[in-house]
Amino acid sequence: MIVNSLSLCYHNKLILAPMVRVGTLPMRLLALDYGADIVYCEELIDLKMLQCKRVVNEALSTVDFVAPDDRVVFRTCEREQSRVVFQMGTSDAERALAVAKLVENDVAGIDVNMGCPKEYSTKGGMGAALLSDPDKIEKILSTLVKGTRRPVTCKIRLLPSLEDTLSLVKRIERTGIAAIAVHGRKREERPQHPVSCEAIKAIAETLSIPVIANGGSHDHIQKYLDIEDFRQATAASSVMVARAAMWNPSVFLKEGPRPLEEVMQKYIRYAVQYDNHHTNTKYCLCQMLREQLESPQGRLLHAAQSSQEICEAFGLGAFYKETTRELEARRAQLLARSPEETEEPAEDTSGVIKMAVKFDRRAYSPQITPKMCLLEWCRREKLAQPVYETVQRPMDRLFCSVVTVAEQKYQSTLWDKSKKLAEQAAAIVCLRSQGLPEGRLGEESPSLHKRKREASDQDPGDPTAQEPAVPGELCKKPFVALASGKESPLQGW
Repeated sequence: MIVNSLSLCYHNKLILAPMVRVGTLPMRLLALDYGADIVYCEELIDLKMLQCKRVVNEALSTVDFVAPDDRVVFRTCEREQSRVVFQMGTSDAERALAVAKLVENDVAGIDVNMGCPKEYSTKGGMGAALLSDPDKIEKILSTLVKGTRRPVTCKIRLLPSLEDTLSLVKRIERTGIAAIAVHGRKREERPQHPVSCEAIKAIAETLSIPVIANGGSHDHIQKYLDIEDFRQATAASSVMVARAAMWNPSVFLKEGPRPLEEVMQKYIRYAVQYDNHHTNTKYCLCQMLREQLESPQGRLLHAAQSSQEICEAFGLGAFYKETTRELEARRAQLLARSPEETEEPAEDTSGVIKMAVKFDRRAYSPQITPKMCLLEWCRREKLAQPVYETVQRPMDRLFCSVVTVAEQKYQSTLWDKSKKLAEQAAAIVCLRSQGLPEGRLGEESPSLHKRKREASDQDPGDPTAQEPAVPGELCKKPFVALASGKESPLQGW
């Protein structure tokens, strides 16, 4: 028997938006408004989620999971907390569990998508690629069931034979998951191929856990009564609706779907209120318009390049201005009451000076980087060149670097997506601790410019002339060293 709040999903209807950038918060809230019992987020990759930091967004009253580049990967709110299932793409049990623990306090359940046939998923061993590795499926699901407090489900596709499919789902059931969703098509089949209600029915009659029927949008589902018909044809406990719910989320209304213009207006309001990225808003509206994309309304939407232009295309210009003005006012209030963050260096017990800084390429000249500035300063002060010790964290594959200058170690507390970026961040910590220029745009770096001017004054034909220390040459110097046998302040990661 399913437990906790996920028991809601075994009435007769669900919504799932497994395609990338579809199941965002505004669309999920809209589906709940129109009668969906449970909503799923879009499939989110484990490695991407493990790079995220959980942030309470007081201005929007949301919980955001924010990537190192400040992009919101997953956003949720209190209203859907007991009704949203977090769907992940994964090929590793430990990573899957780490993601589940990251989000479990903000969602109703955890789902592993083992049915996605798209290349972005299968090339990483995720999605439908898992169907050929039952041992890995069992390990992932068993680890999640034992390790998270939320109900665990998964979604699969049909194997080449019904016998093989039944063998797989029995093995999945033994992992202890709460339910299984079955897309009634094989891995190579697409929406234009008929969904196999008979195969889903055979699975439902074989298992004791609830079976969720999926894949009926193309052939079966246009209104609420069609959802129930599809459920009965498959003998499933409930129905998972994807594309039909994208085309018109009011498909869940018993009295019939609402006019599309009304639905789109309501969706746009949610998108503005929750600061949805305009490209996703535009994509979802295009999915709703479908054959009407060549209409005057469709052409206005196609031309829109911002949330404001989308609102204006649908007669919501005044709403956009009022809502964004209120949002900016809330942000200003929160900023005024919060103490300003500083980047003062702090030395920990290991003797490493640390700051929370990142290297943003856009803020620096392509010719002058923090590492170059630090190397030049060491040369001028007749110090040994900087030594970088860089490690990678296995769980999320992020990097952190410690630079040693004059026997003092410096480190950024923020992990980065590449070794080079982590080393630049460590160099910034050292430079800022010493009050030195770091090569930011608009910032003079006297020593580098001086060296270049001196080099330009020399006779190019003089064989004794000193080779100029221009940025291109500095970049070739071997100033990155592997960690020695000495204990690293990063040891243990």
